[in-house]
Amino acid sequence: MSRTTRKQLLSMTDTLIKANKALKINLPKAFKKKEALIQLLSDCQDSAISIGENMEKLYGDGTETVAELEAYCESLYQMTLALENPGQAKEQLQTLTRQLLQIRRLIEKEVPDRLEAVFLPYKASMWDSLESIWMAAREDPDCDTYVIPIPYYDKNPDGTFREEHYEGKLFPDEVPITRYDEYDFGIRMPDVIFIHNPYDKGNYVTSVHPYFYSKNLKKFTEKLVYVPYFVLNGEGIDDLYSTPTAVLYADYVIAQTEKERQDYIRHCSALYPEGNFEKKVLALGSPKLDKARAVNRDNVTVPKEWLKRIEGRKVILYNTSLNGFLKDSEKYLIKMRDVFTLFQKREDAVLLWRPHPLMESTLLSMRLELYERYIELKEWFLKEDIGIYDDTADMYPAIGLSDAYYGDWSSLVWLYRETGKPVMIQDVEVRIDEKEG
Repeated sequence: MSRTTRKQLLSMTDTLIKANKALKINLPKAFKKKEALIQLLSDCQDSAISIGENMEKLYGDGTETVAELEAYCESLYQMTLALENPGQAKEQLQTLTRQLLQIRRLIEKEVPDRLEAVFLPYKASMWDSLESIWMAAREDPDCDTYVIPIPYYDKNPDGTFREEHYEGKLFPDEVPITRYDEYDFGIRMPDVIFIHNPYDKGNYVTSVHPYFYSKNLKKFTEKLVYVPYFVLNGEGIDDLYSTPTAVLYADYVIAQTEKERQDYIRHCSALYPEGNFEKKVLALGSPKLDKARAVNRDNVTVPKEWLKRIEGRKVILYNTSLNGFLKDSEKYLIKMRDVFTLFQKREDAVLLWRPHPLMESTLLSMRLELYERYIELKEWFLKEDIGIYDDTADMYPAIGLSDAYYGDWSSLVWLYRETGKPVMIQDVEVRIDEKEG
């Protein structure tokens, strides 16, 4: 249970205690202020019922706190009957005072003083941007963690939502998952919420459910933290990447380097002058880099057929990115076919093709005329068994399994550099016959 919720319950109880003091002061004037005192007692009852309902939603029936609240409500009713009898009213006031002090003690006893941290990934393939933070929080004995994958939608060209996706079943087995419709944010009020999708409605290709836009999430927590799902070369960040909607509503933004932090501050302050980005942006690195350094062929889990395929052969990770494809799609499709053709003939090496996870949905949304040609190329790759097709949610097995990287400039390049293995960037202008000529 969050400290925020605990604090709110205690604060509501303290308000009842203050109201009880006001009742004590005004009891001698009960004949003149009867209607006002009855209204005060009614307001106290409403607040007590609200506390009780919240306790039942959090802990179910049978708590000592709720039992004492019920007794308190009965005493409030008895007080309304005793207002014109000074002796009975004074005795009833003492009962109310004892009950309120007991209610406060019981809340302190039954609502633990613990942090509650919620992690809201939407794509399982991007869980790595939050994973090491979750692992550290999970090890903290005073912290409760909840991983809550949230639904997202592909978008039509006109911006309307297409089909809904939910990837809760794609996360690693060791990550306990809570369904988004089984966690009441308004009641639990987590102390901190971590997100990696910063765009709210500003993404043209996909959108998380609007309930999970940063502006709305900020209503439910004292600390909303945006951790980027990507990594860069460590030499800074441009305004396009650094000014999504979430930077305005987040309490903290995690930057990869100090240079990147300064760029965040400069770009965000220009666009959102009301934000205090000097305090908001923290240069704490990226969980993705830590994981990339740790994986290798011996500690990743991959399908058995992959292991059979690569036995005694080098593995080349081929990464095709959205930006690369959309920049010059015609040449890009030709280049991909060239690469596939080259590796179709190789006996000493295997191509492990990992397309961007949003490639197909993006083409459907933005380049429909190219979608069929891309699918045709993909089906040829699969039918001819040219290499390994990796559409899994987790990219780290491919990083650990491969011996070298070939493909586009993307955040995967900066991750792959951390392994110390070779990196070669694809040039769509260069054809195979030109190389061999």
